[in-house]
Amino acid sequence: MKLTLDNQNCITLIFCLSLSKVKLNKKENSLGKSMKGPLFYSKILLFGEYGIIKDSKGLSIPYNFFKGALKMDENPSEIAQKSNESLSAFASYLEKLAAEDSNWVTFDLETFNKDVEQGMYFDSSIPQGYGIGSSGALVAAIYDKYATDKITVLENLTREKLLTLKGIFAKMESFFHGKSSGLDPLNSYLSLPILINSKDNIESTSIPSQNKEGKGAVFLLDSGITGETAPMVQIFMEKMKHEGFRNMIKDEFIQHTDACVDDFLTGNVKSLFGNLKKLSHVVLDHFKPMIPSKFHDLWEKGIETNDYYLKLCGSGGGGYILGFTQDLEKAEKALTGHKLEVVYNF
Repeated sequence: MKLTLDNQNCITLIFCLSLSKVKLNKKENSLGKSMKGPLFYSKILLFGEYGIIKDSKGLSIPYNFFKGALKMDENPSEIAQKSNESLSAFASYLEKLAAEDSNWVTFDLETFNKDVEQGMYFDSSIPQGYGIGSSGALVAAIYDKYATDKITVLENLTREKLLTLKGIFAKMESFFHGKSSGLDPLNSYLSLPILINSKDNIESTSIPSQNKEGKGAVFLLDSGITGETAPMVQIFMEKMKHEGFRNMIKDEFIQHTDACVDDFLTGNVKSLFGNLKKLSHVVLDHFKPMIPSKFHDLWEKGIETNDYYLKLCGSGGGGYILGFTQDLEKAEKALTGHKLEVVYNF
């Protein structure tokens, strides 16, 4: 299986802020007809969860199956009303940021507040707590519509501009879950794959073109439960207080993560799956609290049979689990009873 690079062929994952819990296999991707504003997509962090906190490489890609947009309705639903309330609180947060920092990005808050008063909300097919960037899509939509001197996708996106955008988005998204890296909104805003080389070294990149006839696949596995980022990150930070765990992160977790990023981008499938197996094993051994308990055996089974390898999607604790396989039919049989959402074909 050989992959070739194609700048045009980017996976686009769409993740929108959904204020109700939805089952993705039942949820129609039906927003297109009713959306009024530009669409913003969800993302998948293919590699780098937790590792990027400690300067590992990371690779984040947009995914256009889920999406969201700012919208107004004459007869808003209960979900739309809750979203509107959230936007009202977010507007107050942006006012607070502006008051605290005179150099903070300028927003047209008068228009934003007026639109909120008229019932604007974020219409979304992205479920919260699934690790694919719901609040990121909302933040990207607000910046796009109301920032008065915004950095646009049409500009020459230098490393400095990407870091500036990432910093702006980090402050904005921190309203929703404590401390944001800014990466999710950045990915949603640009709708481009983002390569994280280190905390201060990020760039847009191209990914290998898909082989629609290929047997291999990257897939999402629905755990059936929502996850919360903050508690999972807290567990990780507690573990980082122990020297043995810190050494494992440096000598194993980051090493395998970096190798997977390099292999994926260069299309080296054989090496990729070798490193994926090692990474999956390390996660099972050292990140068990982040893996829903009913998936522990399935995780181990994949490593033992080589039918598939599982890894965390986002912070874990629920939501989606990310899977990789060289033979999708084998993986589907091995995971009978679980719905696999294919996002990329080898």
